[in-house]
Amino acid sequence: MSGTQPTDPLTITGEPRFDEHGLIPAICQDAVGGSVLMLAWMNTAALDRTLTTRHAWFWSRSRQELWKKGATSGNVLTVNDVQLDCDQDAILLMVSPAGPACHLGTDTCWGDDSGPLLTRLTATIEARRGADPETSYVARLLGSDRSLAAGKVAEESAELLDAAPGSDHQVEEAADVLFHLLALLARDGVDPLRVLDVLAQREGLPPRWLRNAT
Repeated sequence: MSGTQPTDPLTITGEPRFDEHGLIPAICQDAVGGSVLMLAWMNTAALDRTLTTRHAWFWSRSRQELWKKGATSGNVLTVNDVQLDCDQDAILLMVSPAGPACHLGTDTCWGDDSGPLLTRLTATIEARRGADPETSYVARLLGSDRSLAAGKVAEESAELLDAAPGSDHQVEEAADVLFHLLALLARDGVDPLRVLDVLAQREGLPPRWLRNAT
């Protein structure tokens, strides 16, 4: 696998509608995990630099100057796509974060636990690692011989295949497969969200686990 990033400038469809101060709000969303990371402001110069460099640039209303996200912290935002909303008065940046997006050190400006369901479920599984296996089913999956977690994946997969196509039962069994697969990966010491990274890479997006390793 390669972590090489594209270098061609980005383009944006439509004409941004800047406000009376020459600014437009820019929402940054994790292109892999889906979390909304932060909101900042752009003027034409910040937008041009973002499109040209593929790194997020903004306009500081307090300092009255351009700033590159991560210029001092290293937590840059690599921009994969730039979109305007329906009224063309707000920008969405689909980004790949190199670290926490918030200056307070959290993944997002809304905290670490504000992400999508899969991210939160993965975190919940990891939090059960130190729990009492006598009272926590997940702790038993994480702490027991691998055959327990692997066997549950096989068991639930078989039940999924046997479920009536299109039924609620099929959906419930699929949820069980996904849950136990996440638990198996966690038990094996693998970040379950690397599955999203592989899918993202197949879509041409930079995988998070490669970014965090650099």
